[in-house]
Amino acid sequence: MPKPRKNQVCLDSTPYYHCISRCVRRAFLCGKDEFSGQSYEHRKQWVVDKLAELADVFSIDVCAYAVMSNHYHLVLHINQPQAVAWSDDEVIEHWTTLFKAPLLIDQMKKGERQGKAEKKLVAELVQEWRSRLMDLGWFMRCLNESLARQANAEDRCTGRFWEGRYKSQALLDEQALLTCMSYVDLNPIRAGINPSPEASDYTSIQARIRTHQASTPERDQAPSQIAQTPVRLVDFIGDERNNQPEGIAFSFPDYLELVDWTGRAVRDDKIGAISDNLPPILSRLGIEQQGWLDMINHYEQRFFRAVGAMDKIRQFADQLGQCWLKGQSVGKCVYKQRQPLPT
Repeated sequence: MPKPRKNQVCLDSTPYYHCISRCVRRAFLCGKDEFSGQSYEHRKQWVVDKLAELADVFSIDVCAYAVMSNHYHLVLHINQPQAVAWSDDEVIEHWTTLFKAPLLIDQMKKGERQGKAEKKLVAELVQEWRSRLMDLGWFMRCLNESLARQANAEDRCTGRFWEGRYKSQALLDEQALLTCMSYVDLNPIRAGINPSPEASDYTSIQARIRTHQASTPERDQAPSQIAQTPVRLVDFIGDERNNQPEGIAFSFPDYLELVDWTGRAVRDDKIGAISDNLPPILSRLGIEQQGWLDMINHYEQRFFRAVGAMDKIRQFADQLGQCWLKGQSVGKCVYKQRQPLPT
């Protein structure tokens, strides 16, 4: 029996999660339907726009995303310390950006006098909202419900837009985070939709490249070619972790080199012609070259609920009250033991 999504999230194990949502019947409801000729390409921008809005409201950060024709991928970081540090007024401001405030909250904001019982109710509401603002399920619910309503209104129909509940994977260590982000950023290339990361529309890798180009004065770019991403993405902060701001503990040039190298290597016409110049980021993380390529090619078949080294998957299974999780043997073969990801 499937476990509720809230029981699949354990912040003691990791704050990083990979989420996938697919359209009902996996039909081309977000792209172009080659059979009918109908184009729904504009709906991909809906996903990006709503994602940008929610990333500014929730205490959940976006590490990577890719919007495909019939599904989308997200790599998210649940920023629990930030939500805990918010004041009550900040929690109310964030929550009421999306939802209408009840009368008690309006009275409090207007400075109207409230009794002990009313103040207690307000405090309970704020605590509940604080919890929801760092809840993966609420984030995905707000994203998917909004998109379904927009699509059904455009199609003048009712019923399901999404195939079912979103799928989530816990990313238990740095290798797992790197693998999943690369897999997500390379999705359009592996699907044959785009030839390169910089040409992959509606992806975080394209957004990061354009932002990097915009911040490089010596590059002669036409203004129209430099577009800032509307989604606030988690920064790459390099390998040095001490006294660093929150972010992904890799350097962006290393990550970009790895994605480019992997994108070339997984093409069917490049079998046997992989460059020997292995990106140093793999060596530092202790990931074997051929195992890395195999995981990118068969990511969803190798792992299910959690991704990481074997010992990390076992610990995560114990915390979920399960005896076993798929992916332990792959984690043992490819990943060496690493330190847990920073929260």
